[in-house]
Amino acid sequence: MNPIALLAAAGTGTASGSTTQQNPVTMIVMMAALFGVMYFVMIRPQKKKQKEEQDMRDAIQVGDEITTIGGIMGRVVTVKEDSLVIETGADRNKMKIARWAISTNNTAAEKAEAERQAAKEAAEAEKKKRMDEAVESSKAKRKKTKKKDDTFDE
Repeated sequence: MNPIALLAAAGTGTASGSTTQQNPVTMIVMMAALFGVMYFVMIRPQKKKQKEEQDMRDAIQVGDEITTIGGIMGRVVTVKEDSLVIETGADRNKMKIARWAISTNNTAAEKAEAERQAAKEAAEAEKKKRMDEAVESSKAKRKKTKKKDDTFDE
């Protein structure tokens, strides 16, 4: 049989006169696996991101620097249940915005960056301290070994 006839037969489910049937349980398992993959790849990360954004919006305090989804930057003056009043610019224009319109909390981002930088510097200092201790212990061991070798030479 030629390859085109085999492909046509495969498409209709018959090959050389024999019929093949798939088990319905297999199809259900495949559908469930596909849904599971879709959940862990698409839905779960999106929900996690939304939760983090909502937590950030709930943590807004008076004095925080924020950026709205429209790109307006300002300092929070008043916090209400579902809205905020921010000051923008040098002339201190006040604007009332909805809480859902907050894109980022620049003050919290700066604090987090400063904490990361401090942790990085502390880790580097600790690494340097351990390295210096290792060098000192290595020198001490060499001195002991050298003294033992000198006593054996006599």
